[in-house]
Amino acid sequence: MQKNPTRDELLHFIREAVTGPEFSRATFAGHTRGLACEWVRVVLRPVEVRGERHVQFAFQGSKKVITKNYLPPDVDEPIDELLGHGFAGIHISMRNEEIDIRTSRKGRVHIGRHRMGEPRATETEPHNRIKDVPLPEGKADHLLEVMGIATPEGNVRASMRAKFTQINEFLKQLQHALGETDLPRLKREIEILDCGCGSSYLTLAAHHYLNDVLGIPARVLGVDINDEVIRKSIERADRVGANGLNFECRRIGTADVNADIVLALHACDTATDDAIAQAVRSEARLLLSVPCCHHDLNRVLSSNAGEGILRPVLRHGIMLQRTADLVTDAFRALALRIMGYRTDVVEFVATEHTPRNLMIRAVRGGSPGDAAAIAEYQEMKRFWGVTPYIEKALGEPFQQLVKAIPL
Repeated sequence: MQKNPTRDELLHFIREAVTGPEFSRATFAGHTRGLACEWVRVVLRPVEVRGERHVQFAFQGSKKVITKNYLPPDVDEPIDELLGHGFAGIHISMRNEEIDIRTSRKGRVHIGRHRMGEPRATETEPHNRIKDVPLPEGKADHLLEVMGIATPEGNVRASMRAKFTQINEFLKQLQHALGETDLPRLKREIEILDCGCGSSYLTLAAHHYLNDVLGIPARVLGVDINDEVIRKSIERADRVGANGLNFECRRIGTADVNADIVLALHACDTATDDAIAQAVRSEARLLLSVPCCHHDLNRVLSSNAGEGILRPVLRHGIMLQRTADLVTDAFRALALRIMGYRTDVVEFVATEHTPRNLMIRAVRGGSPGDAAAIAEYQEMKRFWGVTPYIEKALGEPFQQLVKAIPL
């Protein structure tokens, strides 16, 4: 294919890939620069329906997921529609290679192909009409029972319904993000660090899901500065009988571990930035962060930000707070892009289950120093008149990258 293919050529290329016998999975994600799109991510995979091979499209929105199955001759229309939305990144996994299709801000398409060392299996999955969640309801699960979420028979307790939903939504995000890395194919245990693990519901769930459900060997370390929640987490881990699951009372950013995956789920205020810095220092392949309790930028933003244009917004405390939340997380996402991570921001779970429902999802996959991201970061600093804490947390390596390209 030519270096900058036309839309028709790209459609043909993708169609041939996803309908071929070598196809395993495809993901459309990242910024959309075309038609308005309600989907934050679309995942394609081969499925078998009534004995026939189909391509399943899982459309993942901020509050819903819709799946549709198409026979190979009928995939042109949905693929063409996806191309019209202008997703910044398309990743296709084949039996013998990985294909990355990236679209620049100027609309140029770049295709990268990487041959696999060992071919992966490409069995077509049977279509499952039961609600597809990582830890389904109605099935006995010792972990859910120990955590008090479900009865021994697998029935979810009414008071724990929101926590059950939160766990499953998190595990779905983890599973989808893993598909964009080489972690499932490592011939060793995956090292996971959970920063600010709190009551450890999600820590325990991640360990259980990877090791016991997906069969991916993983070791998990949860850290938190609250010695009481650490004590309770250790007791739960003992009751579950989990191997390779440990907890330590310590500050985020001080753990001596080179993690493959870093989790920071509801770490308060700048603790989220410290967790991001830990992930970058570890060269972690994957970061999943759900920020909480933004205060740092809220203290320094003023009604003069944006040269007074935003004064009507920022003079009101609640609107200032929400603006500071969004600006803080925008800085974090940009900083991760600058440090070589493919980054997007998605809704983690519906607001009725938790008000802190924004997730920063970052996959390591490029060289640090993206010029476009640096320019956006510098312009953000100038516009708001602030220096975000993430710059301090990432330290000199990040600061030097930002200074390398003058404003």
